Formats: sequence, structure tokens, C-alpha cells
Amino acid sequence: MHAGLSQIVVDCREPRQLARFWAALLGGEVVDRPHGWSYLTPPGFPRLGFQPVPEPKTAKNRLHMDIEVDEIEAATARALALGVERIGGVVTDEAGSFQVMRDPEGNEFCFVHD
Repeated sequence: MHAGLSQIVVDCREPRQLARFWAALLGGEVVDRPHGWSYLTPPGFPRLGFQPVPEPKTAKNRLHMDIEVDEIEAATARALALGVERIGGVVTDEAGSFQVMRDPEGNEFCFVHD
């Protein structure tokens, strides 16, 4: 059996708006689909799908994206201008550095640099 990653799907209240945030952050063209879905395929990433759900996010993600960047502070400043929230400060350990962020709907992701 062959299996491959088709897309990463994010449950959210406002798929069209959240897809446009991620397109501004990562690149790619947003495609709005019937029934409230939207998706984009950023360069170098699998497709990101955004699925409408009626409930808001209530707890920490069990899965998140690590986004490799050249400079964490520059990426953080750009993301903050797009409406994200920074969680704590940059953490550095033997594996590299990371900055935890929350997108406009509260989904956690990290900027990372080795």
C-alpha cells in the first residue's frame, strides 16, 4: 500500500479569512470551495485546507506546524503585523531555536531555526 500526505486540514470558524492569513504569511493562492472550505498550496509546503466548524478553539493544539525561517525575529515581526500572537520568547536548546506563535484563530505554530 502506498500512502502520501494529501493536505493538512485546520478546523476553524472563518476558513476564508484564515486561508488568506496563511497565504500572506507563506505565499500561495487561496481557493475558496463550496460549503465554506478554502485551501492554498504555499511554495515548499503541502496543501493547507481550512474547514468550517461551528465551535471555537478551546485547548492547545495536539499537532502544530514548525516553519523553518532564516531569522526568527524577522519572521515574528512580519507575522505580528499580520495579526498573530507571540507566546513567550525565543527558546534555544541543542537542536536550535524556536518561537511559539498563535494564528488569528488561536492555532499554535512555531518559527524554527537550526
